[in-house]
Amino acid sequence: MAELSMDDLMFRPGLMRGQRVLITGGGTGLGKVMAEACLMLGADVYIWGRRGGVVEDAAKELMDAHGGKCVGRACDIRVPEAIHDAMDEIWADGGALTGLVNNAAGNFISRTEDLSPRGFDAIANIVFRGSFFVTLDAGKRWLEEGKPASVVSILTTWVWHGGPFTVPSAMSKAGLNVMTQSLAVEWGNRGVRFNAIAPGPFPTEGMSARLNPTGQGANEAPKDPMTPLNRNGEMRELANLAVYLLDPGSAYVNGQTIAIDGGGHLRGGGFSRLAEWGDAEWEQARNAIRSANEKDRAQRTV
Repeated sequence: MAELSMDDLMFRPGLMRGQRVLITGGGTGLGKVMAEACLMLGADVYIWGRRGGVVEDAAKELMDAHGGKCVGRACDIRVPEAIHDAMDEIWADGGALTGLVNNAAGNFISRTEDLSPRGFDAIANIVFRGSFFVTLDAGKRWLEEGKPASVVSILTTWVWHGGPFTVPSAMSKAGLNVMTQSLAVEWGNRGVRFNAIAPGPFPTEGMSARLNPTGQGANEAPKDPMTPLNRNGEMRELANLAVYLLDPGSAYVNGQTIAIDGGGHLRGGGFSRLAEWGDAEWEQARNAIRSANEKDRAQRTV
């Protein structure tokens, strides 16, 4: 169901009219909320995900709630050729994108010594490689056409202090942080800006299934004692920040990674407390994560 109303947004109606925004992983969770905010403010929105039915249903749901144009399409961003074909469709459907949100991700908690190469690749191929492939494909088009654009990547605060028990994600997100800083310099003078958002706890179904599979973690809503504000984030707060960074009104903001976590990263945060778990707790977590993965695989169309 739709998450937002106009009362949740800080911006005037129609702010994003004429903008065209792609959000990867836009069918659920944070991606869907950001897609909803852009749609409500007048942008044409495209959402990609590996579960085609999920993104198509999300697009229909958002348009039923708010009108406008939202297109859901199955796309496996691990495959550069699939990205190129899907990007061709967007360009043919109205021209260049004005904004890209690298939101697609995967993650799960695990002791690092228990990771398999396949488990590592499951995260790195989406978060690190996939986000770069999407950015590069869109970026080549912007540069060739001389079109301005804004790229926003969704990171985590682990890029600053590490991510014990989430090492593949922490490494991949750190890579996107460096991409943000590097391309902000390399492409900034050609009209393409790069920024990133590092959210703290914003509980979603996907996050809970793989990062708090036993219900014993730090992210129970609505309070999180690890943040100085003693609460989790609200979806509208993230949506407003994403809109600000995508809109030309933030044109002098470039190369920044902005934490939206109530100041939690200043305390360290992360999953370091899981060092207290023993074999039984980790086996319970693995079984719960495996069940969530099997449910997701059943919904994929690519």
